Amino acid sequence: MVLAPETLLKQRKNAQKSAADKAAEKLATKKANRQKRQVIFKRAEQYVKEYRQLERSEIRLRRQAKQTGDFYVPAQPKLAFVIRTKGVNKIAPKPRKVLQLLRLLQINNGVFIRLTYATTQMLQIITPYAAWGTPNLKTVKELIYKRGYGKVNKQRIPISDNRVIEESLGKYGIICIEDLVHEIFTVGPNFKVANNFLWPFKLSNPTGGWARRKFRHFIEGGDVGCRDDKINALVRRMN
Repeated sequence: MVLAPETLLKQRKNAQKSAADKAAEKLATKKANRQKRQVIFKRAEQYVKEYRQLERSEIRLRRQAKQTGDFYVPAQPKLAFVIRTKGVNKIAPKPRKVLQLLRLLQINNGVFIRLTYATTQMLQIITPYAAWGTPNLKTVKELIYKRGYGKVNKQRIPISDNRVIEESLGKYGIICIEDLVHEIFTVGPNFKVANNFLWPFKLSNPTGGWARRKFRHFIEGGDVGCRDDKINALVRRMN
């Protein structure tokens, strides 16, 4: 009978133990991922219900106003999407600084901002150099799903997996892309953190080109300035 050396027996024992540990860890990870997926699906369903209720309540209020002969005035928008339309040349120092503060460093860059008195004043300053308006849910989703990049350790990382979001925003209860869309669209309590996580969107030139007199205001046949919900059509052409 040939006896195996003690070191070989120890190696076998350690290999068996590490294999068992790996298998247990793999099983635990699989279970945790399954539970996480269930949570994500439930949240997505909840968000869909919330969006539908918002839409239906808007329609109901419009109909009530029409029946009573009144006018329905929708609530002031809380969210705006801003696109830089001019390059770096011949910009005065003040608008240049505002564009830097809004993270609009390159032409065709786009960012979401919360509409307050202060940000509205900033938008007035950069009117000749940017276009903005109120994005709808479809626009927010398409931008984040198609052009979404996250800021991880000051690097531009594509949002190709929910783990990228969870590692950066998990402590704020944002664990998946639907959470991120919801936080941005509803301008939630963690909007600032979620928006700073999103790298400024790098859009293409619009399909069909800009207006002939691009640097005139939108209401004068140009492209710059506030265009309310018409921003959605521009984003579709640039996305």
